[in-house]
Amino acid sequence: DYVVVKMIPDNRLPPRHLHSVHTGKTFAVIKWESPYDSPDQDMLYAVAVKDLVRKTDKIYKVKTRNSTVEYTIKKLEPGGKYHVIVQLGNMSKESSMKINTVPLSAPDALKIITESDHILLFWKSLALKESNFNESRGYEIHMFDSLMNITAYLGNTTENFFKVSNLKIGHNYSFTVQARCLYSGQMCGEPATLLYDELGTGEDSSASKTSRSTDVAAIVVPVLFLLLVTLGIGFVVLYMRHRRLQNSFTAFANSHYSSRLGSAIFSSGDDLGDEDDEAPMITGFSDDVPMVIA
Repeated sequence: DYVVVKMIPDNRLPPRHLHSVHTGKTFAVIKWESPYDSPDQDMLYAVAVKDLVRKTDKIYKVKTRNSTVEYTIKKLEPGGKYHVIVQLGNMSKESSMKINTVPLSAPDALKIITESDHILLFWKSLALKESNFNESRGYEIHMFDSLMNITAYLGNTTENFFKVSNLKIGHNYSFTVQARCLYSGQMCGEPATLLYDELGTGEDSSASKTSRSTDVAAIVVPVLFLLLVTLGIGFVVLYMRHRRLQNSFTAFANSHYSSRLGSAIFSSGDDLGDEDDEAPMITGFSDDVPMVIA
């Protein structure tokens, strides 16, 4: 024997398994299940979105017979914080969750230019890659002194550069640039970070090693080239002198070669000098001395 029992749907139950499927900068996809399995009629849900930063509320209505419901909440703000409540239209028990949207990206190509008494921070406009960013919102700049372990807020600007003065010698600094925070610092963009050492050279933490290697190569390669050129010229000069000396000696030896003896004959200068010293000097002849010719 058996009996079929049909349960009476309880519309006072809350939606089940409410969770976030995907969250972007300006939207969030949420998903939940009906209060009971296989609804036999359309069910009306109320989706309330509370902006925890702006302190505003929005209510959306969703009507469906599906057991599993997926809904996309639009027109959210980057870096926002929201409280989402889902319940049946008859104001039954509710299911809730909190979601945080993705903040704006960090500015690209953050660089430092060092001047005599200050530095300049430069970066690319965030509007080039973020359609939700308006330049009128601006950027804010922070500085961290690692020696003093202090973080300071330097200010904000709507330009793509910022001047920093009064830096102390021997201190290491970290600068961050991000989309300006809204509503008491609760909605901010991702920060771009740049290290600045005590020698006054700004280095991007992701490219410092590459830039140092490039600078060293730029110095070493020309020096090695000049050394090779100098050595080459020196070898050529030595070779030419060796050839000239060899040719001079060969010519000198050939001029003193005796074919009869089969060898070269060289006389010392001492012998020639002695003969000249012993030979009498002829001073002339007298008229009263007869000349005898034999």
